[in-house]
This record gives sequence, C-alpha cells and structure tokens, in this order.
Amino acid sequence: MMEKMFLQKALFVLLLVIGLTGCSGNTGEQGQKVQYRNISLDTFTEMIAAKDFVLVNTHIPYEGEIPGTDLLIPFNDVDRYIDRLPADKTATIVVYCKAGPMGDVAAERLIDLEYTNVMHFKAGMNGWERAGKKLN
Repeated sequence: MMEKMFLQKALFVLLLVIGLTGCSGNTGEQGQKVQYRNISLDTFTEMIAAKDFVLVNTHIPYEGEIPGTDLLIPFNDVDRYIDRLPADKTATIVVYCKAGPMGDVAAERLIDLEYTNVMHFKAGMNGWERAGKKLN
C-alpha cells in the first residue's frame, strides 16, 4: 500500500515536470532555447553594407537613429507593434538602442515571440557615434 502511494506520487511529479518542460519558451530544432546574438561594430557595419535584415531602433525617448533604420519600436512595447515586424519568424532582425539595455529587453521579447534570428547591436547609438559615424 505504501509502495503504491509512493509510485503514484512519483508518477505525478514526473508528469508535472514533463508538462512544465514542454511549456518553456521558444526552442530550436535541438530543443534548446533560442538565443539572440550580440554583434560587434565591425559585424554590424558589414551587415549594413549588405542590408538584408530589418533594423529596429528600440530606444525611448527618440534621440536619433542609425542610418538604414527600418522601424522605431519602443523596447517595452514590442507586442503592440508586432504587425510591423516580418511575418517570417526566421527573418533576420537587428535591434539597437542608445547604450544596450533597451535593446536587450526588445531582443528577449522577440525571441519570446518566436523569432529565431535576432541580433543585438549592443554598442548602440553611442558606439556608432564613438566610431565617428553620424546619426540621422
């Protein structure tokens, strides 16, 4: 009798763990959580030359933008502007802000919304200007 109760409880816990694991975030083909990637100024500059991605300024309040910016979406309101983002969840999206933190929040939210190719130009507008480049 005691052994039967133990087995029932163990089975319940096992099913609970399996159920909760199945509900955890955006996962890739290997079952691992998809992550966004931070990119350097050099990488970002090369990408700008090819411009085959969506560039999103997430900084509020508005303080300018990097040339080539496609969208202005507040870091804390990504869901509200989902209709402006690519329908293709595999499209490359690069986010930035002034110095990094707002871009981190927006990149995480895009991952939560199941975008799988999200990058963050962490140096942001400050890094862009430090490199001698102009904002619009």
